[in-house]
Amino acid sequence: MSEPEPVDLNLLADEHSAKAAANPHGRSAHLLLHDSVLRQTVIALRAEASLDEHNAPVAASLQVLRGRVSLTVAGRRHELTAGQLHPIPQERHGLLAHVDSVVLLTAVTN
Repeated sequence: MSEPEPVDLNLLADEHSAKAAANPHGRSAHLLLHDSVLRQTVIALRAEASLDEHNAPVAASLQVLRGRVSLTVAGRRHELTAGQLHPIPQERHGLLAHVDSVVLLTAVTN
């Protein structure tokens, strides 16, 4: 079995930022790692685009690669900027991009 290749997050961020800009919903996502229960996804959002409130996986974190977003959990808003990492509690949550943004979602599922 061969070693996995490293992933260039900056190139993925560029690619999916362009796709989000061209998408009528202002979003683009790419599942870059799916290893058993572990998943990592790059998500690009245009300014003011959002992910509606949804259920949380068993464990998750959100790292902002570019831009500024708000993670809303149980009515509480957590504003995050590039370089910040925030755990996602096991509660319904949503995401709003204040400016063009790219995040890395790491999740553990059942």
